[in-house]
Amino acid sequence: MPDSLKLDRIDVNILAHLQRNGRITNVELAEAVSLSPSPCLIRVKRLEKAGYIVGYNAHIDIAKLGETVTVFTQVTLSDHHMEDFARFEAGIAKVDEVIECHLISGGYDYLLKFVTRGISHYQSLIEDILGRDLGITKYFSYIVIKSPIVKMYYPLVKLFGTPRTHD
Repeated sequence: MPDSLKLDRIDVNILAHLQRNGRITNVELAEAVSLSPSPCLIRVKRLEKAGYIVGYNAHIDIAKLGETVTVFTQVTLSDHHMEDFARFEAGIAKVDEVIECHLISGGYDYLLKFVTRGISHYQSLIEDILGRDLGITKYFSYIVIKSPIVKMYYPLVKLFGTPRTHD
């Protein structure tokens, strides 16, 4: 398999459909992207092998399981050497309740997204994280009151609808 794979609009369309419904049958997918089933399956396997499709997941309605609190936390590190970032990322990766971690530009270094059982659970996690000496100099927490828009997919056709080569 070559190092790069040239994607066309059909490949992008396949990805767009699969990210919205990973359980779609190959026949349904083929029909949706205007292919016959065999070439569609070949394309899906090629996209998987090339690493464009990294997995298939179930989206869980966590509210049905019980009450949770989502917290976004801005984190600033005291030092900004490569080893400081690596130490922080390695430490925070061990916290299961951190479901996203983004290194960002601007007034702070990282934006974290926590999902916890409640405020006291979040507070105990933060205290534990601060006690691990991960280089945090300050943090700010933002409790999510409501999430009126949460998309579980990317607008692939709008972003990459025209044929282009990807590495």
